[in-house]
Amino acid sequence: MRIVTLNINGIRAGARKGFFPWLMSNNIDVICLQEVRANEEQLTDGIFNPEGYHRFLFPAEKKGYSGVAIYTRLQPIHVQKGLGFSVFDEQGRYLAIDLNIDGRELTIGSLYLPSGSSGEAKQAAKYSCMDFYLHILKEQLLSSRSFIIGGDWNIAHKRIDIKNDKANEKNSGFLPEERAWMDNVFGELGYIDAFRKLNSNDGEYTWWSNRGRAWDNNVGWRIDYQVVSPDLKDAIQNVSVYKEERFSDHAPLIVDYDL
Repeated sequence: MRIVTLNINGIRAGARKGFFPWLMSNNIDVICLQEVRANEEQLTDGIFNPEGYHRFLFPAEKKGYSGVAIYTRLQPIHVQKGLGFSVFDEQGRYLAIDLNIDGRELTIGSLYLPSGSSGEAKQAAKYSCMDFYLHILKEQLLSSRSFIIGGDWNIAHKRIDIKNDKANEKNSGFLPEERAWMDNVFGELGYIDAFRKLNSNDGEYTWWSNRGRAWDNNVGWRIDYQVVSPDLKDAIQNVSVYKEERFSDHAPLIVDYDL
């Protein structure tokens, strides 16, 4: 089963850059999108409804902002929009589908954690979301379900996950408190960073600033993840970051699972 996550930075812009032909030609079962920046009325054109896929969308209340989506070739048995927390839900930051895969109950979520880079108030809101979502992650471990949460988590976990680590130690996305939170997710809680399960190389990033020549020089951050519940540790078969084409300032993170 091939699952992809991508911050598309505007699904209509991504469509113009060739995203949908790529989706259709890469045997993708489920793709989690963030920062869709569109509502249902803006996605009626056929290109946004590729044959063989079910589309689910959870837009932000503010038009042209945030929002998440999932395209899936498998028919869900349930769709969850939001988490019951206003900061998440008003901005369209979480969407999940429940699947039954040969008897395995599997939830796949598309998550877009806020950025705190634009000021103290935004960083405080980010911390509030992180605190709330940590409780969700703990509750998931008590379930009989398996979980794969693909998304833009807006945190580079370790120094290997960012090019200029020293220069960014006081910047949102690489703050000690944020990294400690990720330590908790992957440590005490036991969730698995699917990419790092198989790839421990440096220089592996998923986002590049549009400033300077960050893309050309691979001055990036790895802030996009597929975070999986501990029971799926051995199901991770192959991981990659697709960089042959650019649909966004982020790159698709691809993981193949044996489910």
